[in-house]
Amino acid sequence: MKKIQPAPGTLAEAYIAGCRVGELRLQCCGSCGSYQFYPRIMCAECHGRDLSWTAASGRGWVSSFTVVRRAISAAYEAPYVVALIALEEGPALMSHIVDCAPEDVAVGAPVLVDFAAWSDSITLPVFTLDKK
Repeated sequence: MKKIQPAPGTLAEAYIAGCRVGELRLQCCGSCGSYQFYPRIMCAECHGRDLSWTAASGRGWVSSFTVVRRAISAAYEAPYVVALIALEEGPALMSHIVDCAPEDVAVGAPVLVDFAAWSDSITLPVFTLDKK
């Protein structure tokens, strides 16, 4: 059984390509310097269109999370942690926290990006607890 696969549009091509090579990419506005995620055609802050893709640090912290104890299908091994990750650059994204017990996750916990292949063509960012 396969995991649900995202169907990225053309705006997300650079993001998906970055994930394939182990790089978390965010859009950065050349006019105001703001970072944004999810991909858009204009800056969410200044409405400028001078957007480029930049490698993110991959560091952040848990803003919110939930533990899924009953998987939606056999493709997902429960329990697993779904979290809202606040990235060092400013944007937030929803992801999984992996390689830890669900009880170890807490709001404010520092995390580092990693990547997990969901299929031959889709690799997505996941996060691990930063134990520093």
